[in-house]
Amino acid sequence: MTKRTLLMLSIILLTCSALLSGCVGQNDNELNSAHTGMQNDVLYQVSTIDALLEGLYDGEVTIKELKEKGDTGLGTFNTLDGEMIVIDGEVYQIRTDGLAYLADETMLTPFAAVTAFEADEAIVIQDTVNSSDVAFMLEDVLPSKNIMYAIRIDGNFSSMKVRSVPAQERPYPLLVDVVANEQVVFEHGNVEGSIVGFWLPYYVEDMNVPGYHFHFIDSERTEGGHVLDYTLINGTVSIDYTTGFELMLPSDGNFLSADLLRDKGGELSVVEKDD
Repeated sequence: MTKRTLLMLSIILLTCSALLSGCVGQNDNELNSAHTGMQNDVLYQVSTIDALLEGLYDGEVTIKELKEKGDTGLGTFNTLDGEMIVIDGEVYQIRTDGLAYLADETMLTPFAAVTAFEADEAIVIQDTVNSSDVAFMLEDVLPSKNIMYAIRIDGNFSSMKVRSVPAQERPYPLLVDVVANEQVVFEHGNVEGSIVGFWLPYYVEDMNVPGYHFHFIDSERTEGGHVLDYTLINGTVSIDYTTGFELMLPSDGNFLSADLLRDKGGELSVVEKDD
């Protein structure tokens, strides 16, 4: 950990419910390793989605530090330089050429969310379904809409539509303007790979993306991006019930003085869905 001062807000949501096929006890939240800060059933997040929407793209947390908190997740990089996907303990940067690059551990992130992924449920899909079909299916099987879920989809896709965004220069534009004017969209056909992301409750609005947020990387770890749409031919959907939440807030002056209460209207919907 560097010497900088970081503000940390740690919110632990302790949820025991028969709906979750048993309680999440203390043993489930023990450290996975004595040498890391990784915990089971905890979503670790750097900064907030509202800060990213405001154009706060300067990172403080290193990729090395992020990997100590989780092996699965997503985010972006310092100055908004591409899309991040964290899978099997590795962090990849998807740049605007659509290609995946293994991220150096010294790189910084202004926004990311990761968890130590352990599937609580797995669903095998053998029929062709689109992204909307999968979304409805998942919402039917989630035992509660009040906790968080990490989701991984491994399979064969007849189509995969993704995007990335380029690095920005000061003065940073709003994220909605970057997406509207500079995003690069890629469409892949007949590709094998993995979708990684989260379904989050709607009470997290302003902190993260309510509902679904997914990034993709192919099985060769050569291309990917932020998921806009897809059609799955067959595959496995793995779901990790997540009842803990740890939020690391930036300490720089830009974050401390930002107007995070600004009415952003439908900006998040545009950033997440539009192409």
